[in-house]
Amino acid sequence: MSSVGSGPVGTPDEHSATDLRAGAADGLMDAFWAYERALMTDDLDALDRLFAPGPATLRGDTDGLLVGHDRIRDFRQGRGGAPPRRVVRVHVRPIDADHALVVAVTEPERGGRGLQTQLWQRAPAGWVVSAAHVTLPVPALDTRIWRVVGDPLVPATAAGALTGQSVAVKDLYAVAGQRVGAGNPARIAAARPEPRHAAAVEALLAAGADLRGIARTDEFAYSLAGTNVHTGTAPNPQAPGRISGGSSSGPASAVSLGHATIGLGTDTGGSIRVPASYQGLFGFRPTHGVVSTDGVLPLAPSFDTVGWLTRDAALLATVGDVLLPPAPDRACGEAVVVPELLALAHPEVAAAVEAYARDRAGGVRESWQLTELPAWLTAFQTRQAWEAWQAHGEWLAPRLHTLGADVRGRFEMASRVSEDDAARAAEQVAVARRRIRETVGDRVLVLPSASSVAPRVGQGLTDIRHSTMQLTCLAGIGGLPAVSVPTATADGLPCGVCLIAPADRDRDLLRLAAELAVAKR
Repeated sequence: MSSVGSGPVGTPDEHSATDLRAGAADGLMDAFWAYERALMTDDLDALDRLFAPGPATLRGDTDGLLVGHDRIRDFRQGRGGAPPRRVVRVHVRPIDADHALVVAVTEPERGGRGLQTQLWQRAPAGWVVSAAHVTLPVPALDTRIWRVVGDPLVPATAAGALTGQSVAVKDLYAVAGQRVGAGNPARIAAARPEPRHAAAVEALLAAGADLRGIARTDEFAYSLAGTNVHTGTAPNPQAPGRISGGSSSGPASAVSLGHATIGLGTDTGGSIRVPASYQGLFGFRPTHGVVSTDGVLPLAPSFDTVGWLTRDAALLATVGDVLLPPAPDRACGEAVVVPELLALAHPEVAAAVEAYARDRAGGVRESWQLTELPAWLTAFQTRQAWEAWQAHGEWLAPRLHTLGADVRGRFEMASRVSEDDAARAAEQVAVARRRIRETVGDRVLVLPSASSVAPRVGQGLTDIRHSTMQLTCLAGIGGLPAVSVPTATADGLPCGVCLIAPADRDRDLLRLAAELAVAKR
């Protein structure tokens, strides 16, 4: 074994350890320090060379495991460099002439201690890392996920069906004594503490759930990405290096990471279904208007719904038992798969959804004419924009500079929608709503929850957002209940299957999702 020291943060002093390397294989420590220099300077080419090529190379951390050299490279390209640190000590355990385990104790600039464990192997061009695991100091609060958190922040007010469960609530909901921040620092600075809980929060507390904390959202919920410019991108442990999905990003990541068992969010244009799809969660958006939005900051009231996320279908249904009005049990109609809707998704997602439908949901294939869908989406977005400006324009007009570029662009567009344009859009939406409801009928529509797997951090999102919204707007325009159930592509990335049911068949749809979750496991 060898142990070596190091110099200041970001400037490893490998020469100080020369006389301690007798136990290390020739050239190994030179490669180790070359890797460290490349890491601290974000030299992506050098990092690529020093990691073993091929699909079996591993890199893991608290956000998850990356498998394959290409996925590791993509992760590095999107993160913008590693946090500054210094290497405190290095321990080397030779395995054989061509393999060695290297464990480094690190000290980040921000404090604490971390570990970096690497399996090195000798390649024709020199030593390379074939597997690595990075452990960083655990933050007191992951501010990418949480704005306020407690143990719990608010305890349950009674025992009930949700006793023992914990809730991450999106930062749009009123929590007594807390401010609603809506993902924007200027908004939270100007807000006053809420005098009472939102209706949905009150109901969950009364059913036995503890409120763990207030979780992050994209600004004013006007996004599907989960990439808040002020608080960072919430992690996606099911697909490291990829975005979490928004705007219910904080609750989704909290549930996915096990910080909470229930994520209470909202879904206007897909903000429950998209993060559920990206993170392998169950997510539910109810029939428009059946769950009270009292105490929830609006985006577009004609489409806004309370929604929730869980890691299993049974709990998703139990939350529905608490929040949904009573209704008689009825069996859902047959499932219908529309090839033209599948074609709006990337091929690997379409294949996964079709396989799920074939193996679990059954049903029929039916061709639909989608020539009006682009116009429907435009009408939906126009009406949504007008309502968003009615809700927030007066306050935002002098504060648009406080918004991230993507959300600012949407609100600037919203400010230019005229009353006449909004009225015409509302008429088109009403026609489209009738058509969608008539076409779905008494059946269950099966389609992708999002058009792609979670995009990589830093990837352009305009085209993906548009294609995803062509899928998500059907439930939004129709005011119909929709559940996203998790599946995966052939290469193991999470994606979602969306099931849309007739209006007011919310409980039936949740029961169907639970039945499908245990089918053909």
